[in-house]
Amino acid sequence: MDLTEWMTQVRRGILEYCILSLLSKQPRYGYEIASILQRWEPLAVTEGTLYPLLRRLLREKYIASTWKESTSGPPRKYYHLTEKGTELLGKMSQEWNRLVSGVSEITEWKGDPENGSKGESLS
Repeated sequence: MDLTEWMTQVRRGILEYCILSLLSKQPRYGYEIASILQRWEPLAVTEGTLYPLLRRLLREKYIASTWKESTSGPPRKYYHLTEKGTELLGKMSQEWNRLVSGVSEITEWKGDPENGSKGESLS
């Protein structure tokens, strides 16, 4: 198995979730989003990944944008969540928590697959 391909697939949905989560806290511009994600190597993105994702989220009306003057250069395009984006983020958060819980239970599972034992419940 190619680990790079697996990580690409895993990151794809997680990046969208992380971006929506960042925008739920306050409006942000593209470079700011990229800089924040850069703090965690597995989440680091290039402009070639970030801006198409932002354009898709705009097109699907999960986020909206406004231009604001900058004190350190040209105006910046700030992105913020729409009501539709807030609803999506809430649903994603619920599913993320279910997914993390399920993966944790599987990786810690002490059951015996030979005889179908489910082992002890971890919850």
